[in-house]
Formats: sequence, C-alpha cells, structure tokens
Amino acid sequence: MTLQRHVSLIGAPTDVGAGARGASMGPEALRVAGLAEALRGRGVDVLDRGNLAGPPNPWLPPVDGYRHLDEVVTWNRSVHEAVYAELKTGRMPILLGGDHCLGLGSISAVARHCRDVGKKLRVLWLDAHADFNTSTLTPSGNIHGMPVACLCGFGPQALIEIGGQVPAISPKWVRQIGIRSVDEGERRFVHEQDLEVFDMRYIDEMGMRHTMELALATLDDHTHLHVSFDVDFLDPVMAPGVGTTVPGGPTYREAHLCMEMIADTGRMASLDVVELNPALDERNKTALVAVDLIESLFGKSTLMRK
Repeated sequence: MTLQRHVSLIGAPTDVGAGARGASMGPEALRVAGLAEALRGRGVDVLDRGNLAGPPNPWLPPVDGYRHLDEVVTWNRSVHEAVYAELKTGRMPILLGGDHCLGLGSISAVARHCRDVGKKLRVLWLDAHADFNTSTLTPSGNIHGMPVACLCGFGPQALIEIGGQVPAISPKWVRQIGIRSVDEGERRFVHEQDLEVFDMRYIDEMGMRHTMELALATLDDHTHLHVSFDVDFLDPVMAPGVGTTVPGGPTYREAHLCMEMIADTGRMASLDVVELNPALDERNKTALVAVDLIESLFGKSTLMRK
C-alpha cells in the first residue's frame, strides 16, 4: 500500500487544555521550521488550510473538575469538522496543535470517517503520558490529560459526544508508546480498561523494533492508521520545547525507527502533532526535530540495505 501523498495542514492554535501557556504558538513554529517545504521535498502535495479560530484561553481554575470546558468543547468541535472535511475529500489531515486535548476532536472525526467507509481504526498514541485521566483522578482539571479517556466514553457529555457516537472508539483500538508518567489512579483505570501500553521500560527491555512490530501487528488494507504524536514523547534533551517534559524518553534514533516503521506500513492516513511549546523551546530546536521526524513518517530513511 502506498502512503497518502495529498495532505492538508490544519492549525489549531490553542492551549486551553494545557497546564502551561505557549502551545498555542505551536502551529506557527512548525511552519517556521519548514514542515510544508520538507513534505513537498518528498513529493507530497501539501495544502496549508491556515489556522482554525476559537475562544482565547481564560486561564481560570477548574470548575466541577474541568478547566476551560466550554472552550475545550468549542475548539474540539472545530477540529472535528475540519479533520472530517479533509477525510471526506480523500486528503490526509495533519493537525498542528495546540495541546493534546485536540486529539479528541481529531480522532473522533477519524472514527466517524471510518464508520462511513467501513474501515477499522488503529490509533498510535506517541506520548510520555497515557492521557487517560478523568476529573475524579486528577486535581488539575487540565483536559489535555483526558482525551483518550474521553474518546473511550469517560468524560463530560459535551466532550464524549462530539463524534456523534459514544464511545467514539474502543480502548482495544489504541496502542500507546513511550509512556513514562502515569498517575496512580490513572494507572489502575488503564488496567481496568485493558489499554495496550508499551511504556519506556518495555522499550528499554525489548527494543523499539519489537515494540513497533507488536503495535503495528494485524494492520491490513481495511485499517485506517492514525498517529497522534505528542512531542513530549521525545526525550527532553532533544525536545525541550514542551510544557510537560519527562526525562527518559526515546532517543533520536529510537524515535526515527518508530516513525520509519510506521511509514513502512504505508497505512498512515491521518496525523496529529501536538504540545509543541515555542515559549519553552531553544531557537525552535524542538520544532525542527519534530519536522525531521515527520519526514520519516513520510518515507525519509537512513536505510542503506538492498
């Protein structure tokens, strides 16, 4: 199967779901780092749809366990409609965040599209965090720590119903990779829901190649592969520009191997790039690394073997 060569960039400049300000500048940082030019250099047809508009970040404390719920709902509805519209035209949406709460709007749109066309869905969640919290499990109320739980039907009604079906996805469709920071209550909840997690200890013990072989197993021509790439998946030594750095992430080569093996399947059909925070970065270093890795998702490789 050949990787989709027609992509649309969709900026969602908001940090309403985050615990630190600055991810709202992520879309522009990725553009400045040359994302569109890099993809065009690989023969990809790129349309930049510009940025979605939405409410500003009020920066208020949680209300009934959620911070900025109304704003998060509004942004995710906009993302949902934009991603769904691109999928309907046969293009690959690349969501440029913005914080990871936006994965709710993006993946619910992908799930809706899969229902329309009769495809199975596989979600690769590349992240330092499981993002499977609920309002009862985390005191912060930051919704960027809740999108996977919301997608699986655990969350406020206004969020979980965005995709038109509750739950939008099954936990069995998700493979989480690179996880190394999980709250205790969240850990129990992940186990209860049987979420498949390849944490950093697993990667340390078994290697990235074996991890990705398992994460990508059983994909076929009737599977839509969605990649949700939180930049804090990467070790902060090479990617300091995120609001929630966690030491001990994948190395540069491990991260590239992860992306190269995804590209080898030829089945990636939608992508999120989220949590890039230029306010915390060093001369756009993290955005440049992210663009380099996205190139690997589109076929750039160091492979020299015949």
